[in-house]
Amino acid sequence: MSQTPLRRSVVLNGHHTSVSLEDEFWEALREIADAQECSMNALIAEIDRARRGNLSSAIRLYVLDDLRSRMGPRAG
Repeated sequence: MSQTPLRRSVVLNGHHTSVSLEDEFWEALREIADAQECSMNALIAEIDRARRGNLSSAIRLYVLDDLRSRMGPRAG
């Protein structure tokens, strides 16, 4: 597992910005975008519109929420 965040450039509302995430989060975000049949930029823009804080943190929380929703309710 990578502990070092990787900085990548994305386009939000026509403006270039960079986002730092660990490689595992970039991979999970790509899988989510593929499942939703949208681009990474489109998915990140959707996350950006709904966020309240830091974009990198919002993306991590989005990935976590997606994972939890696929796991279903916890037993017990």
